[in-house]
Amino acid sequence: MRASQATSVVLIGTLWVAVLLSAAGAVYCRYRSRQLFIELERLGAQRDNLDIQWGQLQLEQSAWSTHAIVESVAGEKLHMQMPAPQNIVIVRP
Repeated sequence: MRASQATSVVLIGTLWVAVLLSAAGAVYCRYRSRQLFIELERLGAQRDNLDIQWGQLQLEQSAWSTHAIVESVAGEKLHMQMPAPQNIVIVRP
């Protein structure tokens, strides 16, 4: 075998290995891209669910903070009542 033929064989072998590694890298990148996209979709759905839950909690908070609900809970559960007018003291700064 001549030196130029040996060099050609080595060059072709090296190029063949480079092509195989490049193909394997492309397959891995596509696989990883799909995994990350699936994760992105899952996290997006989780975000949407948390947004819905947050809205529901805000509605519940606004309902519980109304004057009538606070007064009702204070009277029923805490046995509180409004003081008589003569027992109310107004402190001015």
